[in-house]
Amino acid sequence: MHIPDGFIDIPTSAAFAAIAAGAIAVSIKGAKSSLDDKTAPLAGLTATFIFAVQMLNFPVAAGTSGHLLGAALATVLVGPYAATLAISIVLLLQSLLFADGGLSALGLNIFNMSIIGVWVSFAIFHLFKRILPKTKISLIAAAGIAALISVPAAAAGFVVQYAIGATAPFSVTSVLAAMVGTHILIGIGEALITIFAVGAILASRSDLVYGYRSQRLSLEVRTAE
Repeated sequence: MHIPDGFIDIPTSAAFAAIAAGAIAVSIKGAKSSLDDKTAPLAGLTATFIFAVQMLNFPVAAGTSGHLLGAALATVLVGPYAATLAISIVLLLQSLLFADGGLSALGLNIFNMSIIGVWVSFAIFHLFKRILPKTKISLIAAAGIAALISVPAAAAGFVVQYAIGATAPFSVTSVLAAMVGTHILIGIGEALITIFAVGAILASRSDLVYGYRSQRLSLEVRTAE
């Protein structure tokens, strides 16, 4: 899903870079309230894990690549603000150190993976947390569903960017079919990894998991009423 330099024109890249910069500024403020001395190390470990899994790229089409995203996993573990920051840092390091995604396209990649991926995950996760029973199994299932949906959603973000400012000759229809179709399959793999990872951490240190802590807080407030 990493977009290379020159694939999207400069005006479009600059516009999305501005959006990404604004989102990062908001996330810095938001992360201060969602992290503490216990959960901050988990944010670092989450970023490290995402960095590793995102290095496993699968060729898709039109010069782009697909890979596991990690947005839902990060969102469930450390919250959406910290997840946005973690994935943005990962994308910056990949661009600088490994040329995995162009510097001029950094804002585009951040928008797709750190913003769409994370906040779609957040919305889907909380939707299914409300629908499903208030158990750890349901929370794990909600995380898996969020992961499954977030990956093609992020790919769709790229298709929108391509439609706005593509410099390549490929049709929007062919890019849409290749990107979204492939990333639905990648989303299945991501859902399985998210389920196993969230389940393992819930089993050992559930107090560190943002999605579980927020659920417990909600239950405590209702009980107090």
